Amino acid sequence: MTGSAKADDLLSQIPAAGKGLPPVHLWNPDFCGDIDMRIARDGTWYYLGTPIGRKPMVRLFSTIIRREGDDYFLVTPVEKVGIKVDDAPFVAVILETLGHGEQQVLRFTSNVEDQVDAGSDHPLRVEIDPRTQEPAPYVVVRGNLEALINRNVFYQLVELAVPRQIDGQEWLGVWSSGAFYPIGRV
Repeated sequence: MTGSAKADDLLSQIPAAGKGLPPVHLWNPDFCGDIDMRIARDGTWYYLGTPIGRKPMVRLFSTIIRREGDDYFLVTPVEKVGIKVDDAPFVAVILETLGHGEQQVLRFTSNVEDQVDAGSDHPLRVEIDPRTQEPAPYVVVRGNLEALINRNVFYQLVELAVPRQIDGQEWLGVWSSGAFYPIGRV
């Protein structure tokens, strides 16, 4: 497949889905080059510079994305094509809080309708931009693929934050599935 290949050609190679996600981690096709597809920081998917407006198509593409190092690919059983991801391939757009205190569970829903409960399989992390000092919070969605937590959801996390000492320093953080996730220093 060349860089000018159509997105529909790629979609036609995805096996009919049963329950669950396609096993992209098991597929090892040859690399076929890059295609002009990009996921913007806000979660918008672009093909040939134009936003993909069909949500079911975006959802289907999101099920075949794989990350290798810092590179992202769409993978089918027969082809592997490179795409550009500005930040993270997903955006966490909804937060649901189940329970309270150390036993609470934070459930995130992504822009492509993946749902994950923050915990050992889906940890939270916050990166601080060294230049602007702005936080960039993330939650692991699957494998090594993360969702950037959007600003509104991050503000909800801040409202849930409680103080805790870590290595002699006071942090604010949130509990989920029995684990404490620091989101910022006090």
